[in-house]
Amino acid sequence: MAQPERSERQRLRPAPLLFEPSAAAADPEHFFDLESTEDPKELLDRATELALAFRAATDRAVEFQAMAAAQLADPRRFDRLTTADIAERAEWTEDYAKKMVEYGRTLLNTTTQP
Repeated sequence: MAQPERSERQRLRPAPLLFEPSAAAADPEHFFDLESTEDPKELLDRATELALAFRAATDRAVEFQAMAAAQLADPRRFDRLTTADIAERAEWTEDYAKKMVEYGRTLLNTTTQP
């Protein structure tokens, strides 16, 4: 049986992201047990899996940031925030906050339509 291509394997089997014990997290050299991996092939595979998982998590988190920004800027809310307020809260520039609000509205509109 032919093995799936590397990108397909990674997509089908994301790296598990487990919380590390606080003692391990306190050690700056400790990172998801990569430092104890001696086989460079295994290290490259695991580090690549982690990098891809973190990228995917970042992309997903940005989508949630955008949706939250759009909800906070919704003019129908009595407690609506300005883009300047959103920018300050998220540590963005105001221009970036405006773009995130627009992106979030797009995401919210696509998720609410059948």
